[in-house]
Amino acid sequence: MGEPNYRNMQNMNMEGGIYISDAAKTRVEHLLQEEGRGPDYFVRVSVVSGGCSGLSYKMDFDNVQKPSDQVFTDKGMKIVTDFKSVLYLFNTTLDYSDGLEGKGFHFNNPNASRTCACGESFSV
Repeated sequence: MGEPNYRNMQNMNMEGGIYISDAAKTRVEHLLQEEGRGPDYFVRVSVVSGGCSGLSYKMDFDNVQKPSDQVFTDKGMKIVTDFKSVLYLFNTTLDYSDGLEGKGFHFNNPNASRTCACGESFSV
């Protein structure tokens, strides 16, 4: 079978993508500025094994794009994920809340069949 040809997959025409809410975009821009990161930095999101529901979200700032990365832009914000994670994150919106219900980033993922109470893990 061999390894998939990521070069061809990068250029796939997929409807939808990964999105960011206005609140999350504002918070990301604030954090990037606060940490002194330049305009070459972007949001990297991924899915890793773990958490009480089986899969967990991971979010970082990065400035190195890998050949197999899937790149999305929403509201002028570059959002990058690896090819395996995009299958779990497709049509997901990164959001941010600072209300009484809890402060922080969270993912609104229509692909999740079950989420945990903390909102940091899910299953499909």
